Amino acid sequence: MSHFMRAAKMLLLAGLLVLGASRAADAAKLALVIGNARYPDNEFVLNDVANDTQDVTEELKRDGFTVDRQNNLTADAMRQALDRFYARIERGAVALIFFDGFAIQSNRQTYLLPVDAQIWTEPDVARDGFSLDSILAEMNTRGAAIKIALIDASRRNPFERRFRRYSAGLAPAIAPSNSLVLYSAALGAVAAGGKTDHGLFVAELLREMRAPNISAEQALTNTKNGVVAATKREQVPWLSSSLTTEFSFAGPLPQPSDHKGDATPAKPEQQIPVCETSRAELPPSADDLARDPVIADLSRKIAANTNDIVSRYKRGQVYAIKRAHALAMQDFDVVIRRDPRDAQALNNRCWTRAATGDLQGALTDCNLALQIDPGLSDALDSRGLVNLKLGRNAEAIKDYTDAIQRNPRSSSSLFGRGIATRKSGGDGATDIASAKSMNPDIAKEFAGYGVSECMP
Repeated sequence: MSHFMRAAKMLLLAGLLVLGASRAADAAKLALVIGNARYPDNEFVLNDVANDTQDVTEELKRDGFTVDRQNNLTADAMRQALDRFYARIERGAVALIFFDGFAIQSNRQTYLLPVDAQIWTEPDVARDGFSLDSILAEMNTRGAAIKIALIDASRRNPFERRFRRYSAGLAPAIAPSNSLVLYSAALGAVAAGGKTDHGLFVAELLREMRAPNISAEQALTNTKNGVVAATKREQVPWLSSSLTTEFSFAGPLPQPSDHKGDATPAKPEQQIPVCETSRAELPPSADDLARDPVIADLSRKIAANTNDIVSRYKRGQVYAIKRAHALAMQDFDVVIRRDPRDAQALNNRCWTRAATGDLQGALTDCNLALQIDPGLSDALDSRGLVNLKLGRNAEAIKDYTDAIQRNPRSSSSLFGRGIATRKSGGDGATDIASAKSMNPDIAKEFAGYGVSECMP
């Protein structure tokens, strides 16, 4: 290519960028804001969700967006809200979705969950959830020139633990061109949650959205870096961009620019984890269990049909998650008497026994589960805990390693292997740090099993 032709092509590209920026500034701007705070299966209301979605809605309106804000949507209501959103998208529009609540990844996709999701097995996720990939694809099909998804849903949730022993976080979005996607935490990781009135992620996001004279992509990059700094690198939002058109939340940019900013923060210096003492949570009271809507529903089904083994197994899982171990054991005993070769039930009883200190009984259950299903990674993880509590550190390391080979994202297996390595005289710091980055509450979870990070 000659020098003249190269210069002409660059001038043409610059002209297209100017035109694109102008059209983006003039295009219709539509937003759907969903805040799901009241999940009946969760032990407390996500107080920050209602406040954060209100603040995001007000900011988007100031930025010229037409906003549909919806709270605590069932699956039917969420489907209707999305259909209304799609129907309003005009060709060339800027379309944005903000979701605050619970989400789960399954089969390498992220699913946003309505408040009435009924999830007990992984296939239930695709049935009851809404695929973010599909939402972005539909926004593109309807003609949106710029697609933006802001997802504050990287939380531990009450559903995921029912079918996997770890929090898998969210999966990367497969987004169409000219899209911008931001998650509140890294892929495969969850952010530390609590009963707060406002979320750090949204606070950083709002501050950057209001900043003048920067592109939307730079605003989200700054949001990511702000969260990283505020949490001392414990929470690292995930950002993906395929934008080819400049767009700014706070108004038109002063001049077109192809400078995107540095979307990758400086790599953190390697940290040597400090041994921390975590206190186990107290088990729930009988009144707390009686008020739990999931337990109440399952108990009604069992009372109506004493042969309902599926409901009995599910209730045992809920009891175990809530640390009502004696009640969980009763349900698992019934399930195993009905089918002595139910490997999943044997694994759950193994895990429950390990948590209560019946280590020999737990070892028997785990060994039998693995005889029936040698590739059952959850049973390997459970047996690793048993061996760890028995002081058989070499066996624990092997079990945890085998579990990690089958499931590299298991924070439980990584943390357990780190502890076993440390007790064997090794370091274990990398495994422990990786586990905490995936699940900030993992040390507290192990404390509930009677295993302290600071055990000699």
